[in-house]
Amino acid sequence: MGEEAVPVITFLSDYGPWDEFVGVCHAVMARRAPRARIIDLGHGVARHDVRAGALALRAALPYAPAGVHLAVVDPGVGGERRAVALRVAAEGRTMVGPDNGLLTLAAQELGGVLEAVDIGESAECLRPISATFHGRDVFAPVAAALADGVALETLGEPIAVGELVALNLPSPRSDGSSLIAHVLTTDVYGNVSLDANAELAAAAGLHAGAALLVEVAVTPTKGRFARTFADVAPGELLVYIDARGALALAVNGGSAAAALAVGVDDELVLRAA
Repeated sequence: MGEEAVPVITFLSDYGPWDEFVGVCHAVMARRAPRARIIDLGHGVARHDVRAGALALRAALPYAPAGVHLAVVDPGVGGERRAVALRVAAEGRTMVGPDNGLLTLAAQELGGVLEAVDIGESAECLRPISATFHGRDVFAPVAAALADGVALETLGEPIAVGELVALNLPSPRSDGSSLIAHVLTTDVYGNVSLDANAELAAAAGLHAGAALLVEVAVTPTKGRFARTFADVAPGELLVYIDARGALALAVNGGSAAAALAVGVDDELVLRAA
């Protein structure tokens, strides 16, 4: 007989590297599910930025082995928001985290939610449950229990899938020869990720190598649709397809966010020059 597969738990959070929080969650999971392999997807999500966490989770999980996917970006910890565990359609994967929209985008990417339970009072929780550290006392032990083979439906009270909190994002659109898009995130380099993709760009007549204009509040900035940063001169603005498959803006050797003075949710218009 072959060896039994090692269960996998992926873990994403906004805890950062400074405190003991990530390590403590690892320790809790290791005690409850000692056979499990824990993969850190990252803990540098901006503090309390649920949408950035949701986007990162959606981008990461298609590359992760099937298993339990734990995510904690939880500005509402200790309040009225629910703690949940979900089963999604793809490969029987399960997800654990706060019901604040954090899990929504990845769950959609994985075929949608089939089953959901409220785990806030699960028998697997560590007690007493801290009002401010549900990662340790609620989410980590429940994720570990799932990895150890405990059935989802035994971990809490059932929730109607339609009652889960959804994450609302702006909608890009092509308007003739213009592409109207919105800023989803900016990174530490000043690169700006948009809510549009290559298909929408093509519908607006934008293609690789083309000169274009990026308008913010009617002010145009010249740029080029390029494959990578080095395809334009230092200091020049480029539009490219980023590693997540989204349309993005960058300045070679600089910051597109600063050059365009844009932030999350700002609307931009891209058109051929």
